[in-house]
Amino acid sequence: MAKNSTALDRFRYGIGEWYGLSFVQMTGAQRRDLARRQLLPKEERKPLPCIPRGGQVACSKDSGVCSIRVYQQLQSGEVVVAPGEMGRLVTTCPCRFEQDGLAMKWVAEEILQTASPLVVGEVAFLERTTGKSPLSSAEPGREGVGKIDRILVHPTAQPMDWCAVEIQAVYFSGSAMEHEFTAMAASAESAIPFAEKHRRPDWRSSGPKRLMPQLQIKVPTLRRWGKKMGVVVDESFFAALGSMTPQSHMSSADIAWFVVKYDESGGEARLAPSRLVWTTLEHAVEGLTAGRPVSLAVFEARIKAKLSRLD
Repeated sequence: MAKNSTALDRFRYGIGEWYGLSFVQMTGAQRRDLARRQLLPKEERKPLPCIPRGGQVACSKDSGVCSIRVYQQLQSGEVVVAPGEMGRLVTTCPCRFEQDGLAMKWVAEEILQTASPLVVGEVAFLERTTGKSPLSSAEPGREGVGKIDRILVHPTAQPMDWCAVEIQAVYFSGSAMEHEFTAMAASAESAIPFAEKHRRPDWRSSGPKRLMPQLQIKVPTLRRWGKKMGVVVDESFFAALGSMTPQSHMSSADIAWFVVKYDESGGEARLAPSRLVWTTLEHAVEGLTAGRPVSLAVFEARIKAKLSRLD
């Protein structure tokens, strides 16, 4: 009996965009050249521009990987982008969200009612209350220990009108990209290569462990000040969150989730607005936690099961 034609299909996360270029659209020679560059010692690599930031500054990410995505290897051996939502780009570098200034403009239009905000980067938000680091030159009690990614300021409003913005990409876990670089550097193929090793987006490290504490620390003070927090994420990140009760109006919310997508209709991916969701801090925490506590009986049963394996 013949095997199902899809039985040998495989799916793995590979590079989605590399130094701002679509991995799918790159030639075999482009992939090979970049891979060989990555295998050089860092001090021997010529800096490459960050295309999402307009190419005016050098890429700050060691691997140069802007995003990853799932590829499917068909039974024939051909490698294609996985179908539907499975194959959409997953942002791994926060600088990727800076393309065309779209995200910051969108945030400013919705919260500040201006399309031309003044953008201030990484403003210290917290200060130590005791002591200082032995290597710090800051005065005791004045050392910045927490920063907000961006502050958007209305260019003409008096008194000053502003909002805070956090930008969150996703980390990935599993095998490092060096495996892919080594394989591509030695390959003469022009077709899309299938990933050598397994990796996956680490939603838990990116959401509950990184973003959630940032919001829990900053939003209560912003709320007292009467200011809003905008959070920029992509569709894949937002889809990985648990359900959150949305608020119908900005006045009832603490946080605005600016969810962006990628339009690949022209070949290279362009950032585009997807949806805006207003939530309270409390509902955001529920979504980031993405789970509910089990009952006492179930939890104690799990304890007993682990204890039994210690005998």
